[in-house]
Order: sequence, then C-alpha cells, then structure tokens
Amino acid sequence: MQIAIIASDKRKELMTEFCVAYCGVLSRHHLCATGTTGKYLSEATGLNIETLVSGAHGGTQMIANRIAYNEIDLLLYFRDTADEKEYSDVQLNLVRMCDKQNIPVATNIATAEALILALGRGDLDWRELMRD
Repeated sequence: MQIAIIASDKRKELMTEFCVAYCGVLSRHHLCATGTTGKYLSEATGLNIETLVSGAHGGTQMIANRIAYNEIDLLLYFRDTADEKEYSDVQLNLVRMCDKQNIPVATNIATAEALILALGRGDLDWRELMRD
C-alpha cells in the first residue's frame, strides 16, 4: 500500500508518536511524506520514507497530484484545527480528491488509529483492486 503522511507544524510531534507506536504496521508499506514531517518521522522511527518537499513549498500539492492519479491508498493528515488560515484551498482540495478517489483519510489520531488497525488486519486490501 502507498501511504501519504502530512502533519501541520503543531501536529508533527503527535504524528511522530503515532508512527512510533505503529511502526510495525507502517514498515510493511511504501510511505511518502512532506519534507519536514518525513524527516522527523524517519529520524524517530527508522522507517524508510520517501520525503517530498515541504508542504509550504508544494509537498502537499505533490501528494494531491498522486491522489488524483489514484497512486495513494491511505492519507494520514494531522492538521492544526486552531489555525483556520492554514486549511487553505490546497488542503480542501486534498480531502476532496480523497473523497473522489475513495481513498481513506484520517485527519485526527482517532481515525488514524482505526485505519492503521484495519490496514494491519488487511481490511484495506480492496484499495489494491481499485488501482489495477
């Protein structure tokens, strides 16, 4: 599975803790992340993460493009809900694209945990059929 990871500045620590906790499941999949998030996660977990440019410099758009071409199977996107300005058109488009392509997306740790546990059980294997 292709898993994309994005975390707002105020959510990077939470995303890192989440990935440390679920390193075993995540290690069995291809991971890509926006720049700074990918660097933090890689250093903290030792996971092999394809690191894109930072979100502010187009990394979020790069992930959106992959979603548009159905190249992502799961999106973990921890965003800062306190900053309404941060949730720009790019981020809205990102979630909209997930809806259009039927890509599971988690914007908080509760949903992320449910999706990762489902991924570990094989409940999301149907995504591979969607890509073929």
